[in-house]
Amino acid sequence: MIRRTLGRVFDRVADAYDAARPGYPDGLFAALAELTGASLDGALVVDVGAGTGISTRALQARGARVVAVDPGAEMLSRLVSRSACTAVRADGNQLPLHDGVADLVCYAQSWHWLDPVVSVSEARRVLRRTGTIAAWWNTHDTANADWLAGYEAELAELVPEYWGPAHPQWRVPSIAAVLDVEERWVHWTRLVTVDDFLLDLRSHSYMAALDPGQADQLVGGLRRRLDGDAREGVLTVPMRVYLAVGR
Repeated sequence: MIRRTLGRVFDRVADAYDAARPGYPDGLFAALAELTGASLDGALVVDVGAGTGISTRALQARGARVVAVDPGAEMLSRLVSRSACTAVRADGNQLPLHDGVADLVCYAQSWHWLDPVVSVSEARRVLRRTGTIAAWWNTHDTANADWLAGYEAELAELVPEYWGPAHPQWRVPSIAAVLDVEERWVHWTRLVTVDDFLLDLRSHSYMAALDPGQADQLVGGLRRRLDGDAREGVLTVPMRVYLAVGR
């Protein structure tokens, strides 16, 4: 469940989140249009857990009218500084919208923080009769790069609260358990500097939970590993996006 306390966790890493989290490939939005049978152009979209606006800006670039919802004041301050949209500091389990107003309610990297039943019920409430719920997550595609699998395995050993592909119980969040969905995997490649890759790491909740000195030491050790995997300071990172769409 997205609570004020969770908002404060991400507020501590808002700068790193805004600067270094990856965006989403065009293929994701092509798959979204295919599964919904509708264009984003002119649609009213509620972006739940919008953070600093990475998904918000991608939706706006495709013509959507976006209402961005997030519990973090610092996260939203960065969103509104770069995105001309309605932004509301609120819990995704209690959407501050009227019934039947939205064409799409989406969760980009965020649905797993919510109450699974309540959040979907709220999404249904604010959707028009023909509306759609969509959730998507960017993940490292460790099966396609040995160095990336090794990096995730080292994180799993070093970070107590690590949650990612190297954790034996990790899986993409199961929105399909509470909503009938159609699913897609979209594969893409991220080219990113070592500096930004490690800044992205600092934006994750399991890193924010560490003592700052401990986090600095860990990042320093990982930098030595990653410098050997980079070409002229740039990493080629195989990625995949899981997309789930329900009407």
